[in-house]
Amino acid sequence: MNITDLKEEIKKAIDNAPESVLEDILDYLNKIKATPEKKVDLTKQLDQILMEDNGLLQRLAL
Repeated sequence: MNITDLKEEIKKAIDNAPESVLEDILDYLNKIKATPEKKVDLTKQLDQILMEDNGLLQRLAL
């Protein structure tokens, strides 16, 4: 999916979002915009690790 397609999908998702969450979406986007790209990449990588290793993390937590 190219950038134009991604932006269109994001616009569709926002258009279909309930009005009660629009302000939260805007706040989230502004936080991402203000965050250095390196930190955003690190956060995405950590999220991916946590999702992939969820079972292992749950066993370690016991």
